[in-house]
Amino acid sequence: MSDPQSPVPPAPGDSGAAQPTPPSAYPPPPAAESAYPPPPSPEATYPPPPAAPEQGAPTGAAYPPPVQPGAYPVAPEQPAATPGKTLGVVALVLSFFLQLIALILGIVALVQSRKAGAKNGFAVAAIIISSVLMVIGIIIAVVLVAALAPMLSACADLGPGVWELADGTILTCG
Repeated sequence: MSDPQSPVPPAPGDSGAAQPTPPSAYPPPPAAESAYPPPPSPEATYPPPPAAPEQGAPTGAAYPPPVQPGAYPVAPEQPAATPGKTLGVVALVLSFFLQLIALILGIVALVQSRKAGAKNGFAVAAIIISSVLMVIGIIIAVVLVAALAPMLSACADLGPGVWELADGTILTCG
């Protein structure tokens, strides 16, 4: 049996099935007229393009003036970025982690924006958040020092070790 991908006829001693023989000649295709005109000959000449009106000559009210090749319309100018806006965003992000740095950056951003006559809500938010968080941190620090001061003074008096106080509290000093 012959491979359909290979047009090689089988060998004479091959036991494969007989292959049909193609006709010796195919009839020529009928001559059809083309729906398109024949291409122009290279010697064909074309009429010249119409002359362009001279500069300053009236071109008529219905047509705009011609555009020079390669000329593009000018893009509208982008509005200038608000000075200090990026710094205000940075200050706002830092206000949750580094309050003192965020407070300073927020004030700088607000001053830059005010000099440009623009508002900067990010800077104001950074100043408020960092100030509030700094006050909360100071309050927590004062409460912790007030609560731990008696234990630290007792450890200083008693020395290292595990001690049971008069009220039954066990104090480990190290």
